Amino acid sequence: MKQVLVDQSACIGCQMCAQIAPASFQMSEEGVSVALNPPGDSEDILKQAIACCPVECISWLED
Repeated sequence: MKQVLVDQSACIGCQMCAQIAPASFQMSEEGVSVALNPPGDSEDILKQAIACCPVECISWLED
């Protein structure tokens, strides 16, 4: 499965990714998203989380 990356400097802490894909994202103490790798959600769920990010700070991690 692919891995995901969150640009924490761009994250606004909306929590959408963590709500859509809770097995792949969690919120840090600083209030920004952290990607859990390997992700625990299906690729389809991850695609939804990436698409719903209002600041587009989530991407696929290239190997």
